[in-house]
Amino acid sequence: MTEHPPSHEGRQPLAARPQERTRPRQRDAAVAAAAAATAIPAPAKGPAGASPDPQAATRREGDRLRFVGAATRRIARGIDLDEIVLGLCRASVPTFSDAILVYLRDPLPVGDERPVNPFVLRLRRSDRLRLTDEETESLSETERLRLPAVDPQADLMPAAELCEVRAGSALAEVLRGVRPVFGDSAAARVALPELLGADRTVPSGHRVILAPLRGRRRVIGAAVFLRGAERPAFEANDLLVAAQLATHTALGIDKAVLYGREAYIADELQRTMLPDSLPQPTGVKLASRYLPAAETARVGGDWYDAIPLPGSRVALVVGDVMGHSMTSAAIMGQLRTTAQTLAGLDLPPQEVLHHLDEQAQRLGSDRMATCLYAVYDPVAHRITVANAGHPPPVLLHLGGRAEVLRVPPGAPIGVGGVDFEAVELDAPAGATLLLYTDGLVESRLRDVWTGIELLRERLAATARLTGPDHSPPLEALCDDVLDMLGPGDRDDDIALLAARFDGIAPSDVAYWFLDPDESAPGRARRLARRALGRWGLDELSDSVELLISEVVTNAVRYAERPVTLRLLRTETLRCEVGDDSPQLPRQRRAKDMDENGRGLFLVNRLARRWGATRLSTGKVVWFEMPVRG
Repeated sequence: MTEHPPSHEGRQPLAARPQERTRPRQRDAAVAAAAAATAIPAPAKGPAGASPDPQAATRREGDRLRFVGAATRRIARGIDLDEIVLGLCRASVPTFSDAILVYLRDPLPVGDERPVNPFVLRLRRSDRLRLTDEETESLSETERLRLPAVDPQADLMPAAELCEVRAGSALAEVLRGVRPVFGDSAAARVALPELLGADRTVPSGHRVILAPLRGRRRVIGAAVFLRGAERPAFEANDLLVAAQLATHTALGIDKAVLYGREAYIADELQRTMLPDSLPQPTGVKLASRYLPAAETARVGGDWYDAIPLPGSRVALVVGDVMGHSMTSAAIMGQLRTTAQTLAGLDLPPQEVLHHLDEQAQRLGSDRMATCLYAVYDPVAHRITVANAGHPPPVLLHLGGRAEVLRVPPGAPIGVGGVDFEAVELDAPAGATLLLYTDGLVESRLRDVWTGIELLRERLAATARLTGPDHSPPLEALCDDVLDMLGPGDRDDDIALLAARFDGIAPSDVAYWFLDPDESAPGRARRLARRALGRWGLDELSDSVELLISEVVTNAVRYAERPVTLRLLRTETLRCEVGDDSPQLPRQRRAKDMDENGRGLFLVNRLARRWGATRLSTGKVVWFEMPVRG
């Protein structure tokens, strides 16, 4: 059989995985080793002075061509670096050689980039033939006689792990020459010790071929083929075989490195286009999943987002741009950025979709996407949804009933000249809203409405497991939903966003209107003190009154209509002051003699968090204080 030592880069080679080390595999390897001596036979020898048998020579060349064809096909099947190198090793040992060493440049250059580091070769993989008594017991007598006489204890692969190729050295000259050379040639006798290490030599009697691995632009490594003393010696045509193996391997490695770089770029592009983490808005819990269509198509146009809005609301967005390319991902990123900007303006959902439609038309006439935009208000326990050609959301109620929400479907984004309609629905506490892209419910095996029905049934079945009084955990719910996908169900990307509505109880909300006059700050302090006393938060009164006074004073200075004051008690105490002036406050450093400019400095020092958001009707300035206990 063949023994495959662990890779020198910390990754267990594919050949060493348990599923490939079964007993039938060992027998197959031993049989292959028994046939190795005849796979590429030695030259036929006739009587002294007689010419070789032409028929034997023809058969030998036919065997050699068949071997090269099978070996190159095996190498070409690999898609990544390890698979290609493994294909070379498995194709070579034991049919062509008893052992092989594969060195690759470290680091490997990508594409047309010019290496700037020293030319260093690292031993990437080494395979050798090693047959033991246990593995040859089941072979017939004829098969055992065919086995090459290899000592299991012999070290056929003396090699250093790293080798620096110095300019002008014998090894550099051999690699630059590109063509394989015999180990007993003048150049190889000097180059091999440089490659294997000064204190390591090839055992006497062994035959060697040193084959450079040259990619499209430059030499990227070297392969060393070794045969034991009992094996027929390499002949001139074996150099052509080694050249074919080296060429196919080097070109495959070049493509694998380029593919790896493109896959890395695709992963990075997709990762940066999607949110790193979801926010934690008040009154709602969030979870999400994203799955690419396949490993070979890692980027697509699916996205999801959760955007905090003024008034403790949150916008939930799921969209899908047509295609699975870098272009689709780039368009998705632009639409997602546009949606975030529009959400920051606190536009109604239907207006957000209208502006997204205009943006898609500016990007190109064929830029099509579907999108669902929902705004959840935890105080009102309501959700407003607008749809642009996207699959409808599913609402899982606390009792276990899964409901497909009736939302007007609308036209996809990019069609142009269409109106979008928003509907307002109840969002009861404990319910879970599931937003998804069509890759979850549609495939070659089923249409979208069949998939939606399967999703609804799956959600209801999961909810029954947790009982009527408890909602299923969000993360487990997302995993369970993805588990319904079968082997043939992954035709498209999947974006999934789940929102658990906790809401804010009316008893935890206090809301007032204040006339925009000089008495407003004092009245705001009194109202806040009473609300805090009612909630048992008297220890926060001094700080909250001070900050409310500063924020309300600033609002009254520019407001023409009544100022709104709202307090929300959850894990934190949130205070929101709204007015009709669109000018956002900015913190600045007040001079010693200035009478104004210190209010936001106090807010920044005393509040845990604070911010200001522009609305279509003005702005809201808010701050949060921690609630002890």
